[in-house]
Amino acid sequence: MSASASAAYIKLAEYHQRCREQAKDLPMQQDAVSYWSGVGFVLDGKKYVAPLDEVSEILSVPAYTRIPGAQSWMKGIANVRGRLMTVMDLSGFLEKSSPIQEKRRRLLVLDQDDLYTGMTVDEVLGMQHFPIDEFVESLPVSDPTVTGYVRGAYRRDGEYWSVFSLSRLAEDPRFMQVARTG
Repeated sequence: MSASASAAYIKLAEYHQRCREQAKDLPMQQDAVSYWSGVGFVLDGKKYVAPLDEVSEILSVPAYTRIPGAQSWMKGIANVRGRLMTVMDLSGFLEKSSPIQEKRRRLLVLDQDDLYTGMTVDEVLGMQHFPIDEFVESLPVSDPTVTGYVRGAYRRDGEYWSVFSLSRLAEDPRFMQVARTG
């Protein structure tokens, strides 16, 4: 090895040593927190969250045509971008009333298999993210009218957000039976 190559190697080794001495330690590894996400909404003054994979879109209540002989909570049929969608009043179905004017309410749209329906809720609170470890299977106080559609809750700031399953609602034969009988 020539003297110049040897001097260059020594210089590189010195640079390497100085870099090692002056380098800051890597930040401490922090545990990553896993989150569950859903669409938050208000119904009857209570906060709920619907799983993201069950809400295809959020809409203002569109103009709809009433259907004679239908249950009172079946608001009607609307044409949404060329598709016919049933418009259901979720509060009405759950035998509750909403103080919010219909034009201020929002629709959570479920597009599952052959079912394309929008359910009116009082307010949509947007996407909500909850640490998975804040999930509780059962609520301390539960509303019996929603029990069959709720799959536990997430706790945030001392408040529970019930996980409301639109799919479970769609599986309920009472929800699918919109014709008035008798």
